[in-house]
Amino acid sequence: MGIKLVQNLEERRAKAKFGGGQKRIDSQHSKGKLTARERMSLFFDEGTFEEIDMFVKHRCRDFGLENERYDGDGVITGFGKVNGRTVFAFSQDFTVFGGSLSETFAKKVCKIMDLAMKIGAPVIGFNDSGGARIQEGVLSLGGYADIFLKNTLASGVIPQISMIMGPCAGGAVYSPAITDFVMMVKNTSYMFVTGPNVVKTVTHEDVTSEELGGAMTHAVKSGVAHFAIDNELKAIEQLKKLLSFIPSNNMDLPPAVKCTDSPERKEIALNELVPENANKPYDMVKLIELVVDDADFFQVHEEYAQNLIVGFARLNGKPVGIVANQPLVNAGCLDLNSSIKGARFVRFCDCFNIPLLTFVDVPGFLPGTDQEWRGIIRHGAKLLYAYCEATVPKVTVITRKAYGGAYDVMSSKHIRGDINYAYPTAEIAVMGPKGAVEIINKKEIAEAENSETKANELMEDYRQKFANPYVAAEHGFIDDVIIPANTRPRLIRAFAMLENKVDTNPKKKHGNIPL
Repeated sequence: MGIKLVQNLEERRAKAKFGGGQKRIDSQHSKGKLTARERMSLFFDEGTFEEIDMFVKHRCRDFGLENERYDGDGVITGFGKVNGRTVFAFSQDFTVFGGSLSETFAKKVCKIMDLAMKIGAPVIGFNDSGGARIQEGVLSLGGYADIFLKNTLASGVIPQISMIMGPCAGGAVYSPAITDFVMMVKNTSYMFVTGPNVVKTVTHEDVTSEELGGAMTHAVKSGVAHFAIDNELKAIEQLKKLLSFIPSNNMDLPPAVKCTDSPERKEIALNELVPENANKPYDMVKLIELVVDDADFFQVHEEYAQNLIVGFARLNGKPVGIVANQPLVNAGCLDLNSSIKGARFVRFCDCFNIPLLTFVDVPGFLPGTDQEWRGIIRHGAKLLYAYCEATVPKVTVITRKAYGGAYDVMSSKHIRGDINYAYPTAEIAVMGPKGAVEIINKKEIAEAENSETKANELMEDYRQKFANPYVAAEHGFIDDVIIPANTRPRLIRAFAMLENKVDTNPKKKHGNIPL
């Protein structure tokens, strides 16, 4: 091969890697943002990234675009290794037409998604785009729809994670919304269907981009973002950690690591963590950290619906998905947002063969007109549906309250919980003692000489009969009542026993979850 041909190729590659030019690269840096290539370089193991379609250019001949064409057309696509595992990624390049999506841009993204599906590898999207390329009209809109279809077909087959590193507006938001996890960067990224100017015109609301669709808005209020992270470097670190818990596809098992934390470790502190006073709160995160390997609990949706905790950890080196009520927030009651949060997480774990560990301390569903009118029945049913549908190993620990329908919903034995434990402090009943005696013994209390004393006596009697785990254990709904200090070894043994579990659902196209 001639030297000139080699030189020509190298020059073309160098030009392509320069994106929209130094001025635009400097502008990107001035906003506190990395370039598309810098993100890819930080994400992939050094020297492993293989780019695809570096020389693709747009085909638009309108509005002067025929005179402005860049190699790659605003998105970098390819594959490489992340901690030794194959991963595909696309990174939108804001220095080229503001990262706007064209017909050829979309084809590049769809190509790597097709490849990822064929070999069974995750797809990561680094989003930093001004939206559809207006000059291409319906071709760019069609490109978005092509990607949405790929996202949908890939859902539950390969993990899909969206990194929002800049603007993501209009139709562009729906691809991340379909993916499994959304990470946003504080102060430099935002997502919304309609921007502040349109909102002001239509609804007369004055709102900034950050208020309308910034990272904290979506992490706290809407729940669109699973993570809101301080900067891009930390975001990429968190992305790699998230991937470490997840298998490459729906046929693989989650990646195990060597465990240096003794599987027989007992935690005496757990014996005192749950207060004797049933109305006194405690931190469920602390309980989780005392049980899992090296106290390493990777929370998901940490800022959203904080009355329910979800996240990943390891037990004896093997990943588990954890769902737990948080007594510190709304007494751990389930409500609309926590039900949706939990259902989405449970279904993800079930898609990708990640066993489920559930810690239960739930007094019921949050009462009130607001919850009822906004559809707590329908939304609460989502969490119930997700647990019923899940066929992965499911182990449950009732630490304290498990009242009413919420007991059923939180991975009870009745909805195919495999192993269900309870602490001696567990209270499994239709409702708490006070509410129960006010209904059952209403007349008796009213006729008593001292109604308050009588109510207290009846509540204590109810507590002795029902506010404990032993009635449920008598019926086999609880497999064992365990000493809290032994939680870790008991869980590890339970999951080890369930490793080869096989369970199926009836043959069907798909169920009709109450969306």
